[in-house]
Amino acid sequence: MIVVNAVIESSEEDIRMLKTAIADMEAASRQEAGCFDYTFSVELNQPGTLRVTECWESMEALNAHFNEPHMALFQAALAAHPPKSVAAKFYDANEVVPPGF
Repeated sequence: MIVVNAVIESSEEDIRMLKTAIADMEAASRQEAGCFDYTFSVELNQPGTLRVTECWESMEALNAHFNEPHMALFQAALAAHPPKSVAAKFYDANEVVPPGF
């Protein structure tokens, strides 16, 4: 499984302006083949910080995601409200049983 953890530093106002684009991106991405999870969240103690968590079946599924029309639409919305920074880390992960189970 490929896990993506991204941090988008923005402003509360820009995040509010992106709310529809974010909701559309989540919904469309979750329908893609190989997508297990695609979620944006706002940090409680830093409301200008968005976190994006994605889980993909494979690198091929993630690569296909980058070519989807909704990705281009989201990138355009983000360009209209440019973030201060964007950082993403990609991991090849295996699910494990949590401790104590």
